[in-house]
Amino acid sequence: MASVTKKQEYTGDYPEKTLYIPGPTEVREDVIQEMAQPMFGHRMDRMTDLYTTIVEDTKEFLGTDNEVIVLTASGTEFWEASTLNLVDENILVPTCGSFSERHANVAERLGKDVDRLEYEWGQAIKPEDIRETLEQSDKHYDVVATVMNESSTGVRNPIEEIGDVVAEYPDTYFVVDAVSALGGDYVDIDEHDIDVIFASTQKAFAMPPGLAVCVVSDDAYDREVDTESASWYGGFQRCLDYYDRKGQTHSTPAIPVMLAYRKQMKYMLEEGHEGRDQRHAEMTEYVHEWAREHFDLFAEEGYRSQTVSCIENTQGIDVAATIEAVSEEYDMVFSNGYGSALGEKTFRIGHMGEHTVESIKELTDAIEDVAGL
Repeated sequence: MASVTKKQEYTGDYPEKTLYIPGPTEVREDVIQEMAQPMFGHRMDRMTDLYTTIVEDTKEFLGTDNEVIVLTASGTEFWEASTLNLVDENILVPTCGSFSERHANVAERLGKDVDRLEYEWGQAIKPEDIRETLEQSDKHYDVVATVMNESSTGVRNPIEEIGDVVAEYPDTYFVVDAVSALGGDYVDIDEHDIDVIFASTQKAFAMPPGLAVCVVSDDAYDREVDTESASWYGGFQRCLDYYDRKGQTHSTPAIPVMLAYRKQMKYMLEEGHEGRDQRHAEMTEYVHEWAREHFDLFAEEGYRSQTVSCIENTQGIDVAATIEAVSEEYDMVFSNGYGSALGEKTFRIGHMGEHTVESIKELTDAIEDVAGL
């Protein structure tokens, strides 16, 4: 296929923009500076100190006794890895937006038998539907895979209640894509029998892109050990056994990003999981009140994201032009609706990471000014 792109030289001469998109998000300056340290080898004792610090700090922050993997990758890696590690044949994927649908597509591409439990975009997955499907199906599902935060629609699925349902089926494993929520929306991983939950650092963790974080239960680890094949790069056994033996990653990691991770995780520990959850809840409340005053919310009532709001464009503003004007006049960036179906019908505000109600209000004031609200 012929390429239609051409080189556009990166100059470095670009205005700084404050990010209110669903990720990447804003990163503290001193966290960014951590990436400028002199390079060292990934098999040195210094690497052991760095990696064991970020892994154990992550366990402490999340309050989990399960194992943690921090891998150089995007969260997408664990769509693939968890499917290869845990699914022999059948996987149930409830879909309610672009990213849950993509999870199903990944499993199909890997040759798995995928059953979708389909919801309209904007609607949330219901635990009772999961129970009914598991009870009535003549198939055994190796995995139920659910997105926690459907950032294409602003839906926050009730993964806790879904986890409680799946726990009634001990030979079925529960996998959660929490890419755009973990770190900004509290979840008790162990209490609700979540076997695998993963995130990307550039979202609510408020770190640079480049790392994926995955929490793995003992049951999920044992399941992979018993399978005939698994992911090589994201294999639970390969990653966790190497950590137990060496305190390092099995392959060369993005050391500078891990240095940034170490710094940011200290801030996250200081604020605490519940404190961080509360700050994100306050931002969500503000954005939702603002949206109801001027527009409406796209996601189903009672199932709305705590990190990304999808706002229904009831006033018919020119979304693309408003985004461009806010960027040009205020150096702030927010997002249009996801894909062609929602591009002008909605717009999205990411209120995650290190943002506060005050910083979010700066954006909504700018939108009001530009759109004449």
